[in-house]
Amino acid sequence: MADPHVEAAHAYARDVVAGRIPACRWIRLACQRHLEDLARQAEANFPYRFDERKAAKVCKFIQLLPHTKGKWARKAERLRLEPWQLFKTAALFGWVRKADGLRRYRKAFLLIPRKNAKSTWAAGVGLYLFAADGEYGSEVYSGATSEKQAWEVFRPAKLMAQKTPALLQAFGIHVGAKNLHILANGSRFEPMIGTPGDGASPSASIHDEYHEHPTDEQVDTMETGMGAREQPLLIIITTAGDNLAGPCFALQQEAQKVLEGALDDPELFALIYTVDPEDDWTSELALRKANPNFDVSVSGEYLLTRQRAARANARKAGVFKTKHLNVWVQARDAYFNVQRWMESAVPDLALDDFRGQPCRLGLDLASKVDIAAGELLFELARCSCPKADELQALGYQYARFGFYWLPEATIELGESEHHRGWRDANPSWLTQTDGDMIDYFAILDTILGSEGEDGVRTGGLVGDFQLEEIAYDPHQATMLVTALQEAGVTCVEVRPIVLNFSEPMKQMEALIRSRAIAHNGDPIFTWMLSNVVAKPDRKDNVYPTKLRPENKIDGPVAHMMALARFMSGEEAGIAKGFVEL
Repeated sequence: MADPHVEAAHAYARDVVAGRIPACRWIRLACQRHLEDLARQAEANFPYRFDERKAAKVCKFIQLLPHTKGKWARKAERLRLEPWQLFKTAALFGWVRKADGLRRYRKAFLLIPRKNAKSTWAAGVGLYLFAADGEYGSEVYSGATSEKQAWEVFRPAKLMAQKTPALLQAFGIHVGAKNLHILANGSRFEPMIGTPGDGASPSASIHDEYHEHPTDEQVDTMETGMGAREQPLLIIITTAGDNLAGPCFALQQEAQKVLEGALDDPELFALIYTVDPEDDWTSELALRKANPNFDVSVSGEYLLTRQRAARANARKAGVFKTKHLNVWVQARDAYFNVQRWMESAVPDLALDDFRGQPCRLGLDLASKVDIAAGELLFELARCSCPKADELQALGYQYARFGFYWLPEATIELGESEHHRGWRDANPSWLTQTDGDMIDYFAILDTILGSEGEDGVRTGGLVGDFQLEEIAYDPHQATMLVTALQEAGVTCVEVRPIVLNFSEPMKQMEALIRSRAIAHNGDPIFTWMLSNVVAKPDRKDNVYPTKLRPENKIDGPVAHMMALARFMSGEEAGIAKGFVEL
């Protein structure tokens, strides 16, 4: 007979997939993944099976623990897992490897809005991993960027243990001021702030509000320290935020690719509770989709009241969407709709798809110690290749690819963590040049190809595509443009004035809003796009600027320059050398 906890978990997945429970696309995909894996576990070549006993064990353990605050704590009630919580618990702990019976999932990304009992559930899971997971000398950490946040999970776990004498006695748990420990085997559960030392050997770690982490250093240190453990588990629980350059947003993008099947990572478990792009954020349906504990741990009336306040106040709307709908919010007064931009991504889009096709390059060189950006733009109507035809049939008008160069010294600076993250995650995203300043020869390598023994450059963008012209900002560009001119490349100077940028900026906004620019999900451009704010004048002209110096916008600026040349209606590639706009 099926365990009722496990059956409720499976039923939740079936109801979500069937549409009986309102859920966003990512939750539907997560449930579909679970159900498909259940169907596949009988296949000889499928390496995992679902262990009902292990799944039920964790569900039962958590529900033996008491509430620690609020009306249920006052009544001395125990935790009761809702169907969605049974699903995430059973799926996370029930899937094991056929080869050795050890846990399948090593990492969990759980994006859940505020007031949906994230910390309470995580506290119960932390206690299980500390005491009942069968790990001798377990080390469980509740990690965050501040002591206050680290205690958001550890405090309820400590209170649960103190209120459950049977738990303390059964496992020999001692409650310390700042940790829980088991003397018999050296196990411990404690909060962790910032970056831990290299001596830790965690069996599990729980990272709360990951969107507040400026870097992935804490998570990476925990992951690398888990190497000696048989079935470690790293759990990330968070709401959305506004740092599109941070590790949390990057991990969410990765998790979404796994759920879509575009990325293969069978050891990553992901639940992303949010709304779909087409949803009306002011509706009750949006609240129910994003908040699985609607009218349980979070009052429906409370959410509806907050929603009404957000509708009446634009300033409150951003906070409401982020914390209660898990919608990532871009920079204040941001000009472009980053959500629409992300929706227009084509994950399998490759530069090779456009080999031999006409294109134009926008180039923003910035300062010698800062990021330089190049934007290669294809107008699909002028291309004659299968990929262009395919994209046009989907409503796209342009395809773009970004290039970024940054000096090694700038990347290694403490304030440039996101630069290091991009470089380490995918070297093709960001080209690191040697030394303290931009190496313009690296940019020439990209455009003209590398030099042979005879000193002649071959290949590059010029060799692979019909590079009709390069639009550039003259600042810092003299040496580079001279070399390009000598190689016979048409260079068009686009001075950084309102007259040159207003219409391209407006056109770019319209193209993004209509999802007409195909791109490969390049995270650097997405971050830069979120930083662009408009500087208007009295004639309704706009000019791209940023709120803070560290909010780089070089990629979008380069894109506007390339787009401006397409909008000019001029034939390219006729006159060689300099053309001033």
